[in-house]
Amino acid sequence: MELKIIPKSDIIPSYNPNAVAIKYIEDNSHGRQYQEEEITPDLIAGILNEVPKGIEIILCLDPDGEGYYGCLEVVSDGDWLSLCYDYEETETYFCYNREFADTIEQLEEVDLGDENVYTPIDYDGQSPVPKCQAITDMDAGVKAVEYFIRTGKRYPGIDWAYYS
Repeated sequence: MELKIIPKSDIIPSYNPNAVAIKYIEDNSHGRQYQEEEITPDLIAGILNEVPKGIEIILCLDPDGEGYYGCLEVVSDGDWLSLCYDYEETETYFCYNREFADTIEQLEEVDLGDENVYTPIDYDGQSPVPKCQAITDMDAGVKAVEYFIRTGKRYPGIDWAYYS
């Protein structure tokens, strides 16, 4: 498999700041699930407020939360932010951190304790998140999460990567 990079764009398409494309939320930070009718402006504001502080949440475009139409997994520990976008269960994109591009080859060595390669993010007991797949710019991260909530698409203002 080859890592492909989608570089960020300086052009961000406009969107309706009141639109809501997501239909289901699994909030693992608080042990809650929200159906479409429960997704309010206050809930969205709360989610966006928690991103830079620490959050573990899945935002889905389909009402049953299965990810058939796409979902964004958002995991933050307050310092690092991992964004993983699954599109129709066939393509997976993750935010890409160019500062750690030199660590990509080390991922194959599988030393999950290497703090030079992996973030301290603990996502539901799964493998640690590589630093090349997490960002520290929380402002950009909040924009990416809101963009997905409003449009259902990947935010073009950050780098993304995927394996093909």
